[in-house]
Amino acid sequence: MKKYLMLLVMVPVLFLAAGNLAQAQRETTNTAPADGKGIQFFQGTWNEALAAAKKEKKLIFVDAYAVWCGPCKFMSNNVFPDAAVGEYFNKNFISYKFDMEKGEGPEFSNKYKVTAYPTLLFINSAGEVVYREMGARDAGGFIKLGESALAASKK
Repeated sequence: MKKYLMLLVMVPVLFLAAGNLAQAQRETTNTAPADGKGIQFFQGTWNEALAAAKKEKKLIFVDAYAVWCGPCKFMSNNVFPDAAVGEYFNKNFISYKFDMEKGEGPEFSNKYKVTAYPTLLFINSAGEVVYREMGARDAGGFIKLGESALAASKK
């Protein structure tokens, strides 16, 4: 009887946990916004992003995130899809989202010393960080962050 009671309690808990994980993964994907107005994130490998930055003479903006990170979800849902943010970042940067806990993420995290999420990196085509900030921003603050990164890269 105790086994059945435990099973009755655990099954709904497991379904809730699986649903929350799936939702978190959907909210932090490496894709462009559905309406095409926000940031268009680069689709390809890190080395391909570096090559694109060199070819286009742009910095790479990297959103170093984790799927469970609340501020990361805020940025993905509210800031990156913003039309003004998209216009500014698409014009000035190659943008790249990088999950720090999957695939090449842990290696990238070690190399670039990512210790908090989100870490917002601006990296030149040689792979050198020219500007770094941590934490979420609203759309206006995020555009100002991009302006600061561009100014720092010209020094």
